[in-house]
Amino acid sequence: MRFDIICLGALNVDRLYRVNRIAREDEESYITDFKETPGGSAANTAVGLARLGLRTGFIGKVSDDREGKLLIRDFEKEGVDTNGIVVLRGSRSGVVVGFVDRKGERALYVDPGVNDSLQFEEINLKYAQNTEFLHLTSFVGENPFRAQKKLIKAFSDVRVSFDPGELYTRKGLASLQPIIKRSTVLFLNRNEMKVLTGEGYEKGSKILLKKDASIVAVKLGEKGCYVTDGKESHKVAPFKVKVVDTTGAGDAFCAGFLYGLMKNKDLHDCGRLGNFVASRCITKAGAREGLPKVSDLYELK
Repeated sequence: MRFDIICLGALNVDRLYRVNRIAREDEESYITDFKETPGGSAANTAVGLARLGLRTGFIGKVSDDREGKLLIRDFEKEGVDTNGIVVLRGSRSGVVVGFVDRKGERALYVDPGVNDSLQFEEINLKYAQNTEFLHLTSFVGENPFRAQKKLIKAFSDVRVSFDPGELYTRKGLASLQPIIKRSTVLFLNRNEMKVLTGEGYEKGSKILLKKDASIVAVKLGEKGCYVTDGKESHKVAPFKVKVVDTTGAGDAFCAGFLYGLMKNKDLHDCGRLGNFVASRCITKAGAREGLPKVSDLYELK
């Protein structure tokens, strides 16, 4: 089976605490609820894509601990192929501790565990090449970052999408350039765009297109999204919903947008699909609970 898309990124269990407010330095707040769910940016996008009916695989690394088994089991339940996942014995899988306030805003703390030990030599190259798209997201450490750059250099015929997140945008434009120039679509939010280019999303997008990204899609949260390929640009309005939790909204946007690309939708429709999937995500607690199925897309007609 050839995959429509394989996602490569950190695998984490999200431990989400709902709080009355997110405490700052020397402040206190209190916990009102707790939920433990599978997570990781690329992993959330993979689940979103699988629910939309695309043939989806994953490359990453876990330990053989309780958390690692939970992460793999959830992928299997969702229909994401797990044959690209490396399992390391006797260590610990990645965990993210998150605090979500009453407005759905969040603060996250990452314990990467075995994610950061992923090496290029551990990746099954035959598996990685058997796809139309390879979707990359961030790791904390340098080992998997080097592996990602080496992997896309090896496979010039595989299209790449890239959601660097805050962790990677801090590395700077020069460091990310090898991946950006191979990217069919580059995903950023407004803050990441500012960090990476020093500009707002419109001027910043022009800079990134000149760096050879084919499409830039900027996630604007409650303002929707901005998408451009240099020939056409669109500010796409959001879907109005009651926000419960914004965790995973950006990952969900990527799933919707990539689904649109795979279905040969135009740029505006890809942005609209991204907004729709993100809007469904934030109506439920956690990054995956609200992700829609392909049958839910009838609402867009």
